[in-house]
Parts: sequence; C-alpha cells; structure tokens
Amino acid sequence: MTLYAAAPARRARQLLGDLLFLAWTGAWTWAGLRAHDAVLELAAPGRATMNAAGDIAGQLRDVEDRIAGVPLVGDDLTGPFGGMASQADGLAAAGASLVETVGQLALAVGLAVALVPVLLVAVVHVPLRVRFVRRASAARRAVRQLSAGDGARAAALSELFALRALANQPVRKLAAITGDPVAAWRDGDEAAIRRLADLELRDLGVRR
Repeated sequence: MTLYAAAPARRARQLLGDLLFLAWTGAWTWAGLRAHDAVLELAAPGRATMNAAGDIAGQLRDVEDRIAGVPLVGDDLTGPFGGMASQADGLAAAGASLVETVGQLALAVGLAVALVPVLLVAVVHVPLRVRFVRRASAARRAVRQLSAGDGARAAALSELFALRALANQPVRKLAAITGDPVAAWRDGDEAAIRRLADLELRDLGVRR
C-alpha cells in the first residue's frame, strides 16, 4: 500500500496535511472532553440532593424502627416518620433523575463539540487520501507486473501512463517536457513518452 507520493514536494504536503488533521482531531477531542466536564458540573446540586435525601431517609427509617418497639404507642408514632422517609426518598429520586439527565446532556454536548468540526474536515481530507492511496497502490502493482514482462509490455505501460499524463497533468508541466506533447505521444517519441509517464507516476506516488 502506497500512502505518500514519490515526489518530495507532494509527499511533504501530504505529510503536513495528515499531521494537521491529527492535530485538529486531537484539539477538538480535548475541547469535547472539557465541554463534557463543564456540563457535568451542573449535576453537582442534584448529586448533593440525592445523597442528603438518601441519608435523611435512612435516618428516619432507623428512628421509625426504634419507635415501633415502644409498647402501646409505637405503631401510632411511626406513621409520621414513615411519611417523611417516603418524601425524602422521592427527593433523592428527583436528584438522581437530575444527575442522569445532566450526564446525558454532557455526553451529547461533548460529542457535538468534538465530532462536528472533525467530521467537517474529515469528509474532505479522508476521501482525498483514500483516493490517492488506491490509485497509487494500483499504479505500483501495474508497474511491478509489467516491468517484469517483455519490452513490448513495458513500452505499452509507458504509453498508457503518458496518455494519462496528457489527460491529467497541468499544461505547464507537459510543456516543460516537450513543445508538443500530444504529437510526441502520437509519433511514439520514446524519450518524451517516458518522461510523460514518469510525470504521471510521480503524481500517483510511484517511481519506476
């Protein structure tokens, strides 16, 4: 698999692009974690309420159990304590619900902060890199297969990539090779065809 171009300038640009994408991803991941933690702090009152109400409910039930053992009047006195314990349980449940809701909100905010900017760049960067890797890998396989063959197959390979260069490369690069690259390809100028093919191969990340 060919990850980077053979041409030094393009390889440097690709490396820089990948490093910037990784840095961008890391920065927004950190920002997402920070946003998650910041929103999660809003759950502190609910957590405190849940813990305090739970403790109060437990203490009220302890008192209720002790009073229940008092002869004659125990059953009558336990009613208010049981009611207050139930109310405390309800308050603790409300605090737990608030903590759960804030936790879900914190997760959603953290993912949104981290993923949205990363995906906006990834939808452009990743397909371009995947397209280059696939094209370069296919070109490398073709070069290896046909370079091992006879001279006619090697010549056909050069003509094929020279034709691709005529279709894909900027005019200024083609003109730097020969004044009339189309005529050179049509006339079978071996030197010009080889230089055109090498130009396309370098763009695909491959050297002969």
